[in-house]
Amino acid sequence: MKFAIPLAEGKLTAHFGHCQEFALVDVEDNKIKNKRTMVPPPHEPGVLPRWLHQQGADVIIAGGMGARAMDLCAQNGIKVLTGAPSLAPEELVQQYLENTLKTGTNVCDH
Repeated sequence: MKFAIPLAEGKLTAHFGHCQEFALVDVEDNKIKNKRTMVPPPHEPGVLPRWLHQQGADVIIAGGMGARAMDLCAQNGIKVLTGAPSLAPEELVQQYLENTLKTGTNVCDH
């Protein structure tokens, strides 16, 4: 399973479409096996869901995401969790694996 987390300064950012980079975290047997960061392509509508699908993402943990991006992620078979706290990617994935991740309101501002 691969998680994608939009980052700013090493922590989750609320701005999915305008993030500086993504953490891609690989999980096997409920354990984090690998983490890498990648700079996404320039923001244009629909680009990030396709790009994350190409990277093998299964789950996106985000602060906020627009409705169109959420729909495109679903079409690409990617589960989206919004309203997550601004934590380091490893903490977010570990909480997800332990079923303790607190998500809430989609904090997307558009």
